[in-house]
Amino acid sequence: MALKKFKPTTPGQRFRSISTFEEITTSTPEKSLLAPVRKSGGRNNQGKMTMRYIGGGHKKQYRIIDFKREKENIPAVVKTIEYDPNRTARIALLVYADGEKRYMLAPQGLQVGQQVLSGKGIAPELGNTLYLSEIPFGTLIYNIELRPGQGAKMARSAGAYAQLMSREDKYAIIKLPSGETRKILQACKATVGVASNTDHSLESSGKAGRSRWLGRRPRNRGVVMNPVDHPMGGGEGRASGGHPRSRKGMPAKGYKTRRPKNRSNQFIIERRKK
Repeated sequence: MALKKFKPTTPGQRFRSISTFEEITTSTPEKSLLAPVRKSGGRNNQGKMTMRYIGGGHKKQYRIIDFKREKENIPAVVKTIEYDPNRTARIALLVYADGEKRYMLAPQGLQVGQQVLSGKGIAPELGNTLYLSEIPFGTLIYNIELRPGQGAKMARSAGAYAQLMSREDKYAIIKLPSGETRKILQACKATVGVASNTDHSLESSGKAGRSRWLGRRPRNRGVVMNPVDHPMGGGEGRASGGHPRSRKGMPAKGYKTRRPKNRSNQFIIERRKK
C-alpha cells in the first residue's frame, strides 16, 4: 500500500496524492453481490432538504458485504481484492468450498489465493474471524461485533483496528482506535488483522471537483453566514463569531454531547482521549 504523487502540470495535480491501487486485482465486481444505490440529494420523501452539502456524484452500486461471517468452519479462498466506492477499506471476494461467493472487509496484507476461516476452534491468523473468547491477548482485531450475531459494527474503516487487552467474567476488554477501553461480550466475533488501505488518511484530493465526484457539495462556515442563519454569523468585517456552536446552537469543541444516562456507559471502562 503506497501513495502516488503527481507533477504539478495543473493546479489540481499540484497537491494531489492518491492510492496506487497496487493491491487491487480486478476492476469488475461480482454481479451477484451488487445492489442499487439511489441518490437522494439530501432530500426526504417530500422533497425537502434535510441534509445539507449532499448532491451529484458518480453513479455507483452497493457491494453486499458479509459482516456476520456466519459460514463457520467452511474454508474460503480469496479470489480477488477489490475497490469499494462505498467505503474506505478494500474488500475481498471469498469463494467457499461449497461454491458460495461472499465479500468480506479485507485486512492489510491479505493475498489472493489465501484461505480464511470463521468459527470456533480455528487459528487466530490474518483474515480469520473468531469469537472474542478464543482470540489471544494483545491481538490486533477489526470488524468487531457489539452484540452476538448482529454483524460487525466497529473498526471497519481504512486502517482501523482495536486490541484485545484482557477478559473478565463474560466480557472481553477491548481498546478501541479512539483510545476508549470498553467491555464487549465474549460471544461476539472479530476478525484478526488491521483494516486495509492504511494510507487512506494521507490522501489529498488536490481540487474541489474531486469532492463533487464523491457527491459532496461545498460546505459553508457558520462565521460567514448572517445572524438569522447561524449563531456564529453576523458582525462587522471578518468577525470570529464568538463561542463555537452548531447551526442549532449546540456548543462545540469540548462540550460533551453524550447523554449522561446512556445505557452503554456501564460497558465503558475508560473514555476516549480528548
